[in-house]
Amino acid sequence: MSWRTVVITKTSKLDYSLGYMVVRDLENTVKIHISEISVLIVESTAVSLTAALLNELVQKKVKVIFCDNKHSPAFETTPYYGSHDCSLKIKRQMDWNIYTKQSVWTLIVAEKIKNQAENLKLFGLEQYRLLYDYIDEIEFNDKSNREGHSAKVYFNAMFGKGFSRNEDNPINAALNYGYSIVLSIFNREVVCGGYITLLGLFHDNMFNQYNLSCDLMEPYRPFVDRLVKDMCVKKFDKEEKEIILNLLNDEVIVDGRKQTFTNSIKMYCKSVFSALEDNNTDLIRFPRK
Repeated sequence: MSWRTVVITKTSKLDYSLGYMVVRDLENTVKIHISEISVLIVESTAVSLTAALLNELVQKKVKVIFCDNKHSPAFETTPYYGSHDCSLKIKRQMDWNIYTKQSVWTLIVAEKIKNQAENLKLFGLEQYRLLYDYIDEIEFNDKSNREGHSAKVYFNAMFGKGFSRNEDNPINAALNYGYSIVLSIFNREVVCGGYITLLGLFHDNMFNQYNLSCDLMEPYRPFVDRLVKDMCVKKFDKEEKEIILNLLNDEVIVDGRKQTFTNSIKMYCKSVFSALEDNNTDLIRFPRK
């Protein structure tokens, strides 16, 4: 099972040789077996890589993320066909039962708010009680927008009353970086499952090509939030990025068993797809921190 998160931070040439990704820079040559790589992040724009390597990475379902000149995630590889039966899966996706989709979304919202409340409780913030009240008030398909109300209370409690997600500051930079990395993992699992990321359960933005991934990742956002809060971010640079990337190797609990953060996303996505295919939300397996 793949487990490595590989980050390329300086001028390098990447190519493929006998099952290995070969990384050559001005000082060293390093070989990493592709079967070990889960995520490859090309952080430097001074990197060249061969088509042979890219093709092998895509075939082995390695998520490749490319960063811009500010070292922030800019784009990623997404294969055309992630499953042998993707045509059938996409037809089914287009016909998913509306009631089941709304039922799944209701559970996702409740789980997200629950994880937010647990974060506040962990940091000794009394607003967690209000978020638990919001969970009890959630209507079907979250018609009363408890998610939006909880977000306002939650972020003001976590990062201060004056905090806004629209500001340009180190905390938001860290949050956005973490969310982008997690979203990329969800994109991979959606495509590997044979589905397309554009058709969401709740999100339906014509300008968002990742509507389904954005829906599915909601319960995972608080895991990023907790890490950023723990970091007490004053700046956002290489060291902070490394801490956030290590989140992918953290352990969470799924069905009473420890799983890596990345593997838990795979299990969770499969369970949601099974719930949607079988019209049975009892099949969903949420992670626990």
